[in-house]
Amino acid sequence: MNDPTEKGAKPYDNRLKLALEYGPLVLFMLGYWALKDKSLTLGGQTYSGFIVSTAVFVVIFAVSILALWRLTGKIAAMQIITLVVVLFMGGLTVWFNDAHFIKMKPTIIYVFFAAALGVGLAQGKSYLRLVMGDAIPMQMEGWMILTRRIAIFFAVLAVANEVVWRNFSDGTWVAFKAVGLTVAMFAFLLTQAKVLERYALAKDDASKP
Repeated sequence: MNDPTEKGAKPYDNRLKLALEYGPLVLFMLGYWALKDKSLTLGGQTYSGFIVSTAVFVVIFAVSILALWRLTGKIAAMQIITLVVVLFMGGLTVWFNDAHFIKMKPTIIYVFFAAALGVGLAQGKSYLRLVMGDAIPMQMEGWMILTRRIAIFFAVLAVANEVVWRNFSDGTWVAFKAVGLTVAMFAFLLTQAKVLERYALAKDDASKP
């Protein structure tokens, strides 16, 4: 269970939260492999298994975000931005029957986040702290270091996504999207443990504005 004392939070099962966060990606990958050699004709238009899987993913992702909101009582700004991009790029993918749009979606999201964090850094601010400050009590110096690293990391992920979708098969990109990016994110966060530990605030300091 989560900590019910966290600001704006209510008790929930962390396992269910993880399932809602990563379940749509897993289902997208499974759906692609089940439908990759099939097609669907609707309204005189033939859609590949990739497009059908994308359409289903968009719906499941939107439902999962709503379920997360009902479960936790709040939605992170990053989740809202991601949902908007998923709906827009997924919609274009189905409307134009073109897989390029959904493949560009991670690039757009990561570039946006990297740019937003970069603008904050240029102003001497950590927008990351504004979003996650309540969850991770840390000195400002630590937030600035972590923000710089995450901004660079997002930029690297954007470049990696462009390289993969432009040069490899649909199956490779789907595996990269569902597994590769997720593993990379977890691995990166693990490497930042020393920063979190070094600049962590004591409980008494964390309660101060």
